[in-house]
Amino acid sequence: MAEIATIARPYAEALFKAVGQDAAATSVWLESLAAVAANDQLRQFADSPKVTAAQVYDLMVSVAKVQLNAAGQNFLRTVIDNGRLAALPEMARQFQVLKNAQQGTSDAVVFSAFPIDAAALADLSVVLEKRFGRKLNLQVEVQTDLIGGVRVVVGDEVYDTSVKARLEQMKVALTA
Repeated sequence: MAEIATIARPYAEALFKAVGQDAAATSVWLESLAAVAANDQLRQFADSPKVTAAQVYDLMVSVAKVQLNAAGQNFLRTVIDNGRLAALPEMARQFQVLKNAQQGTSDAVVFSAFPIDAAALADLSVVLEKRFGRKLNLQVEVQTDLIGGVRVVVGDEVYDTSVKARLEQMKVALTA
């Protein structure tokens, strides 16, 4: 994994510098292209010696259904020409980190035992932003084994108020 990250970093940084303040729009099409590039069948197609770079480019754009500006077209062509399609999802992840740093935000995943409605998510967002000290981009995932409560992951920080975590703490305390 470190090798892919090392390969992806210069591409993500170069794209970030090239798009400047247009990072939000760029992240939309970059995420779409990364999702397509993550497909094993597409990578097998791209690795075939019978397929040209132009064919791979056309397939990527048509499947992703995105309109690329000049920077996007050049970026995708460079990635394909250099045989770095497998690293495109990591490039998108690193680009997102750079964009978040520019905006002073962080991505957060909220694991909940039950679906969270918009009003409750807004209230939770206020509490979490105060707890982590920065603006958060929340994404909710249902994880029924938590029983109740939430588990929030922001980068390498974890805030766990789930019933499952509390039961584990009680188990440790009782067996110690």
